[in-house]
Parts: sequence; C-alpha cells; structure tokens
Amino acid sequence: MTIADAIREAATGPGRSSTIDGRAIVAELIGTGFLLMGVVGSGIMAENLTDDVGLQLLQNAFATAGILVALILALGPASGAHFNPAVTIADRVFGGIDTPTAVAYVIAQILGGILGVIVANIMFDLDPVDWSTKDRSAGHLVFAEVIATLGLLLVIFGVVRSGRSSVAAFTVGAYIGGAYYFTSSTSFANPAVTIARTFSDTFAGIEPASAPGFVAAQLGGTAIAVALTRYLYPDTGDYADSVIIPHERDPTGSDAR
Repeated sequence: MTIADAIREAATGPGRSSTIDGRAIVAELIGTGFLLMGVVGSGIMAENLTDDVGLQLLQNAFATAGILVALILALGPASGAHFNPAVTIADRVFGGIDTPTAVAYVIAQILGGILGVIVANIMFDLDPVDWSTKDRSAGHLVFAEVIATLGLLLVIFGVVRSGRSSVAAFTVGAYIGGAYYFTSSTSFANPAVTIARTFSDTFAGIEPASAPGFVAAQLGGTAIAVALTRYLYPDTGDYADSVIIPHERDPTGSDAR
C-alpha cells in the first residue's frame, strides 16, 4: 500500500472504492512538506546568520514567498497546489472538489507539513521533534490570523476568477511575503502550517497551546472569505475547479505508475 492509498482509505473509509487521484494527494503532501521546510528552515538559518530580529523576519518572509511560488508552479498541475486546508475547505464549499478529495487533501497537507518540519529540524542538527515554546496566544495575534486568512483567500479566488491564473503563484507569494509584515502574527494563514510549526522550537515555531486559537481564527477567516467571495463573484463555482491553478485529475483515482 502506498502513502496515497493509505490517505485515500483514511478519507473514504476502509474497503470503500475511491476515485481520489493519488497523484494529487502526493503533490499536496510533498508541496506542503517543502513549504514547511522553507518556512522553518529559513527561520533557523536566519537565526544562525544574525541577531537582528527585523532581518531575520525579512529573510524568513523572502524565502517563504519564493518557495511558495516555486511549489505552486511545479506541483499545481497535479493538484491545484492548495497546500492549505483553508484553501481546500473554501474550494469544497464552492464545488471545485468533492468531499472525499477535500478530506484526503487536508490529511496530506497536515502530514506533509509535520514531515517537512521534522526534516528541517534534522537538517539543522536539531531534535526531529522539538516542541515549540513560543507563546502566540495573545488576542491581537489570533485576530490577525482571521485577517491574514481572509485576505489570502480573497486574493486566490479573485485572481483565478479574473482569468489570470498564470500569475496566481506570484500573486499568492507576494501576498504571503507582504502579510508577514502587515499582520502582527506574521501571517500563518494555514491550519496545516500552524499544526506543523508546533514541532520546532525555533524562529517560526508556535507552542502547541497557542495553535488551536490560530486554527480557529483561520477557519473563521475562511468562512468570512467564502461569504465575501460569493457576494463579490456569484459565479465562483464556475471556476472553483481551477484553484489555485488549473490542473487535471485522474477520474479513475489511479496513480500514474
């Protein structure tokens, strides 16, 4: 059994047939994994290079934005490059994907994110799992995650709706890079990223006790974004299957082997 098969079975239930595209699952797992390697790894490197917190944040933001653009361009054709349960949930609400696929995506994103953080820790000679002690529970930080997630989803669905999906990767990267600075929380805007970052007690970490508040805020931002997107673009369902970028799914659910 491959990892894609295991995630498919977890999403649909044991023994049930599935048409979830295994390639899309693997793309979401790998993409989210490398995204977290970029977020956490660049944070660790920044701490090693300078004691200037402002410069550390700049390096972290630049690296995160860059790897996000690259991953969307590279893996988007296989899965749409969600790499984020908030994007997946919104896309499901708009009918871009079905429920089993959405569940499989979220499982792959969370698992991939955790594996990515573990790999980043190992690359920098840290314990594979090093629980974060960074408190991010303050109310203004939680509120910032509502705004960060709301803005991200409006950017994604707005750009795709405009027919400019060819620049979606660069737009998403630019938004995340900018949101590092205009949000007090440094814009996690991603439940999978939030969960995974509890596994590293480094620059980009978040203590496990702070994670539920961030995830709840991100889901709240997702709900607001869905409502606003429906209001601004009533035809969202017509293009939801092209989020973040157009992609093809294997209707049989088989892997390309």
